Amino acid sequence: MNAQQPDSRPAVDGPAVATSVHRGRVEWMDTDASGHYHNTSINRFVESAEAALMRERGLDGYFGIAPRVRYEVDFSTPLWFGQEVTATLVLERVGTSSLTFRFEVWGEKHEDRPRALAAHGRYVTVHVPTGTRRSAPWPEEWRRRLCQDTDA
Repeated sequence: MNAQQPDSRPAVDGPAVATSVHRGRVEWMDTDASGHYHNTSINRFVESAEAALMRERGLDGYFGIAPRVRYEVDFSTPLWFGQEVTATLVLERVGTSSLTFRFEVWGEKHEDRPRALAAHGRYVTVHVPTGTRRSAPWPEEWRRRLCQDTDA
């Protein structure tokens, strides 16, 4: 994989139930003493795309009942303070009680640095209804909203 090529798409190629894109900027709170981003800021960018997707589907209560049970990320290139960022999230699979996502975060052209893939990965959430501690099937209405074609 060549992280410098904008067409290099290891994370978002493949099957997709739904997608969401978040555009933001590396803020001072996202950096460490070296001036480049702290790895946890990738989560913030990806979760912003996830929140937008759930709002778009009318699933505002999602975050309180969908803990992450698996999370993996590969880091490729640093992001720098002030750099614009594009996070693309793909809902890859709607399981009985789980959702599987993949993502990539790109640092846009910044100063003398070209656009580059900063990180990509995937994660899984499970439906744990309020007041319980065990996974349960997604409500049918949620499954329908998650799988709806928004381009129709």
